This record gives sequence, structure tokens and C-alpha cells, in this order.
Amino acid sequence: MRNKINFYLIEYAINAILRQKYKNIFIATTLTFLIFLLTSIFFITNSIKYELNATVDALPEIVVQKIKAGRHYDIDVHATEEILAITGVVDAVARVWGYYYFENAGVNFSIVGVDEFEAQYKESLKRVVGTTGLMDAQGSAMVVGSGVKETMQNNYYKDYFNFIKPDGTLKRVDIVGAFDGDTQLESNDMIVMSKADVREIFDMRESKATDIVVKVSNPDEVVTIASKIKLIFPDSRIITKNDLKISYQNIFDYKSGIFLALFVVSLFTFFIIIYDKASGLSSEEKREIGILKAIGWRVDDVLKEKFYEGFIISFFSYMMGVIAAVGFVYIFQAPLLQNIFTGYSQLKTSFELPFIFDVQTLFLVFFLSVPIYIAATIIPSWKIATLDADEVIR
Repeated sequence: MRNKINFYLIEYAINAILRQKYKNIFIATTLTFLIFLLTSIFFITNSIKYELNATVDALPEIVVQKIKAGRHYDIDVHATEEILAITGVVDAVARVWGYYYFENAGVNFSIVGVDEFEAQYKESLKRVVGTTGLMDAQGSAMVVGSGVKETMQNNYYKDYFNFIKPDGTLKRVDIVGAFDGDTQLESNDMIVMSKADVREIFDMRESKATDIVVKVSNPDEVVTIASKIKLIFPDSRIITKNDLKISYQNIFDYKSGIFLALFVVSLFTFFIIIYDKASGLSSEEKREIGILKAIGWRVDDVLKEKFYEGFIISFFSYMMGVIAAVGFVYIFQAPLLQNIFTGYSQLKTSFELPFIFDVQTLFLVFFLSVPIYIAATIIPSWKIATLDADEVIR
């Protein structure tokens, strides 16, 4: 019976909070903002990590690039035959792709070439080739990612787009559809068309490709096969999926440092509030505890009432902070904070943060805020409540 919730104490705690409403409103507002900031940081990092990992997982196991004078050059398509002869290699595809700068919008499009009867190295490309009707279109045609479609429509290109070739002439390509990839990072700025059209736009000879992607049967043999390819083509750069993961992780860790700084500042501010609250009670609060003891309240009654006070303020702040963070990150796409990771450059199209429900994040923020605030409320009250009533009142 003693462990049941005492609604009289809850009512008294609410009245006590309202008696010092301006002070408690300030504390609740500050706590809400700090919890909102912490939760937003965790939500953004979780979403971007998910996007990066999903994007890297969709990449080929080995990429072979030709290097000349320290720069990336087009590679011979015939090199695929020598790579396919290596034991353990399942497939080798010569990719034709590149970046096209659309000056009117200030963005870069990623143009990827595909052939109907060629094995696609990514599931997303297989779906584009198989479902969008790209290969059935007459003349030059393309399908575009959702971000590209929006950008083109904003610049009055709804049915076609004129690419400017290296010789200054125009190449008209009809827009026959749009697609959504596995991730926004992967597909938002992507354009898919035939390899012949890509080669014409980038003035690339038919015997050349941008690079070669290699699929191996056993992931444990990637390093060995990469070494064999390097022996055959000493002027090449071999990039494995693990290299890309490390590169992406380094970029993420670098920018995570900025978020970590925000995180530390938020925690520091929070603990200043906690320290100030735990350092002692005001004379009015001490007098109130003394009167309560004088009229018969026990020490545990005082502590329970203080527990309810701390819980109401901290849990209310926690809920408001989390709800605000969900709206800020997943509805408004975290303006300003997202740019810390993605940058302010206009040379890319924007992408949406995917909704990732991470229970661990919610528990972490909860235990970093609510129990600590409750403890900071109870401890100084306990020190006063254990004294004699007349001593406290005097």
C-alpha cells in the first residue's frame, strides 16, 4: 500500500511548482532546449550513418581506375576480359559515368550509363533498367532521381533536358521517368541513360570507360584479387569496398567532432544547472520543508513530494524536447544542424534524413536528464528534511 502513487502528494507537488512558476518555467525551458539539442544531434547522426552505410553496402566490392600523372583517366573496356580471367572473379563491368554541372541551378548531376543486356552491379540499377521503360524509349532518353526531377522542373525542364557537350553543341535527352533509389544519398542527384548517350555527352570513345567494377565470389578473397589486378595493371588504382567504408567513416568522424562539441557544451550547461540546484535550497524552500515537518510530515513524505516535483519538471521537459526534436529533424529536416554534416555547397542536391527510430537514443537522453535532475532535487531536500523542524524554520 505504501508504494502506491500518492495523488495528494502529486497535487501538492504541482501546487508547489506553480507557486514558483517563473523559476520553474525557466528551468523547464532550459532543460527542454538542452534535451531537444541532444536528441536532435543523435537523430541526425543516426540518420546520416544509416544513409552512409546503406550507400556503401550498395557499392561494388572492387573498383579499378586508371591513373595517369596522378589523375584519373578513362580505362580500356578490354581490361574487363583480363580481370574476368582471374580466379574468384564473378563479373567485371566497365562503368560509364560522370558528373554534369548544371549552372542554372548550381548543382552537379551524377550521370550513369547502363546497357539493357549487361549485368548491373547494383540492385537499384537493375530496378531502373527493368521497371522504368528506359530501354524501350525511342531516341535518347533518361530517368532521373527525385532531386534531379525537382531541380529540372524548377528550371522549366519537364519533358527533356539539353546537355551541353564538350564541343559546345547541345544534346537533347527526353525525360521518360523518375525513380527512388535505396537511399537518398545514392539516387537524389542521379541520372540514368544509355551508355552511348553518356559517352556522347562526355565525349568518351566507345572503347573507353570511366572505371571497372569487379564482383568476387568470396568476400574474403577481395584483398587477394585486388592484389592480382594491381599486378596486371600497375598503372591502376584499386579501391575496395572496405577502403570506401574507411574513407566515409573518416569524413563522418571528422564532422562528428563538431557535433561532439555541441554535445559537450549541452552537457556542460546541463550539469551547471544541476550543480546549482544541488548546491542548496533557497530560504523559502527550507522554510517550507520546516513547516511541513512541524505539521507532521515525515522525512520520506518530504522526499516523495520532492521526487514528484523533480519528475514532473524533468519528464515534461524530456517529452517536449524529444517531440520538438522529432519535428525539427524529420519534418523540417534539421535546418542549420544538418548543414554541419552535409555542407552549405550548392554543388549538390539536398536529401532528406530518413526516419530512424532508435530506442537506445531515447533511453540515453532520458537517463542523462530525468534521473539526474530528480537526484539534484531530492539530495538537498534530504539534507534539510533530516534536521529538526525548529532549527530549519529559524
